[in-house]
Amino acid sequence: MTRVAAFTDTYHPTVNGVTYTIEAWRDHWNDHHGQMDVVYPGTDEYTPRAREHPVRSLPFPFYDGVRVGAPRVPKTVPRADVVHAHTAFGLGLAARRYADKHDLPLVASYHTPTAEYAEYISSHDSVLSSLSRASETYEHWYYDHVDLVLTPSEPTKRHLLDDLDVSTPVHVVSNGIDTDRFQPADADTFRDRFDLDGTLVGYTGRHGYEKRLQDIIDATDSMDDVTVVFGGDGPARDDLEARARRADVDVRFLGFLDRDDLPAFYTALDVFAFPSPVETQGLVALEANACGTPVAGVDAGALADTIDDGETGYHYEPGDVDAFQTAIERTLDDRDRLAQNCLDRRDQVSIEHAVTELHRHYDAVT
Repeated sequence: MTRVAAFTDTYHPTVNGVTYTIEAWRDHWNDHHGQMDVVYPGTDEYTPRAREHPVRSLPFPFYDGVRVGAPRVPKTVPRADVVHAHTAFGLGLAARRYADKHDLPLVASYHTPTAEYAEYISSHDSVLSSLSRASETYEHWYYDHVDLVLTPSEPTKRHLLDDLDVSTPVHVVSNGIDTDRFQPADADTFRDRFDLDGTLVGYTGRHGYEKRLQDIIDATDSMDDVTVVFGGDGPARDDLEARARRADVDVRFLGFLDRDDLPAFYTALDVFAFPSPVETQGLVALEANACGTPVAGVDAGALADTIDDGETGYHYEPGDVDAFQTAIERTLDDRDRLAQNCLDRRDQVSIEHAVTELHRHYDAVT
């Protein structure tokens, strides 16, 4: 039985891919492999469950929904065999201190290239450049002083090795998705509930400026019988709604959807549209695929690998809105074949497969 202490700055009540990855890994690990405890930024809005250990936290002033935890280790955390940091900041420092104090191996996951989010702090080019350099310098230091780094995709691995010049061994472990949850669901009921009909092109997730969600509206502008559906919320939503009012396409904003509604949302879509060039894996694309929905997405970042061009969807070149429209149209035309390919690959993207890989890497450092 391997005992793991996981530290993260992105956990409840934040709703994003990293949160669900850690939850799913923890639950599957505790059911099948050993014991995993999670240390996270506490909040009055969430009551911790068993093996969850909150620390004092404050809202991150530049990024709505994210909290910064005090870099400390709660006394309730039991002795572990391996420490897993899901952040280099805040609680990542606590993970490092805990590992050093008990002479334990430290594994670190690289979920997010923090330099990509500098624009939330300042829009000035000189400040952005300085923040990006400082962030990358810090990330190099942190990830160069752990025992193993895990990334969710090959492009993210290459970023660590080539751009950050990290010398620590780096291995790819897909985040994985819960294929028991994400499978084809009742699309008709979902469409009726939200009064949706016709061809649906959609996206769900955080509405961040770096994700270029406005490109979905621009690419579908004037397409016949298409409704664009956005699930989720975020800082870019007001601007997206303003852009939608000016466009010649029906755009619906559903807001945050309950996790249990997501399989039906994905199944109801004809195409999942994903223009974000900054993904480290693009978990929502895999969730859509597991529900039988192909993806039209940018050929950049992790989506260059997550989308198998011509098999589970189609790519387009970054920034080319006309090419994005073509990718959406090709995906619609070829939907039946692409959808079957997506369903045939469900086992390859499962949590079970991901945690088996995780176990192998833990064994290698303990």
